Amino acid sequence: MRIGELADRAGTTTRALRYYESLGLLPPAGRAANGYRSYGDEHVRLLEQIRTLQDFGFGLEETRPFVECLRAGHESGDTCADSLAVYRRKLAELDACVERLRSVRDQVAAQLARAELAASAGGEPMCELAPPTERTPSP
Repeated sequence: MRIGELADRAGTTTRALRYYESLGLLPPAGRAANGYRSYGDEHVRLLEQIRTLQDFGFGLEETRPFVECLRAGHESGDTCADSLAVYRRKLAELDACVERLRSVRDQVAAQLARAELAASAGGEPMCELAPPTERTPSP
């Protein structure tokens, strides 16, 4: 298949395909007699892996171990040790992000409670939120 067809099947652009190829994520395409790139099902499979991981928030370079695992002949891109290590790092990142969000949620909930209390007492609520790393004690 030609590059445009591959791009359509993978839900990406021809420019992205050339970029992936320049990074070594996709093996170089064969060339037809007319000089056009010629791609096969292996390229589709690799692109599906890359796109799926990117949809889940993995960076392009983080997809490399999965692609290399597939290119090594494994049935799945996440059966190799390097792929599992990427999963572990991503999970740790997500856990840290969830914790930051919980902290912000708790701060917003506390501020809402203070604001509602002040409003019910006829006072003016004051915003006491500050970035978590620069939190100052309230008076």
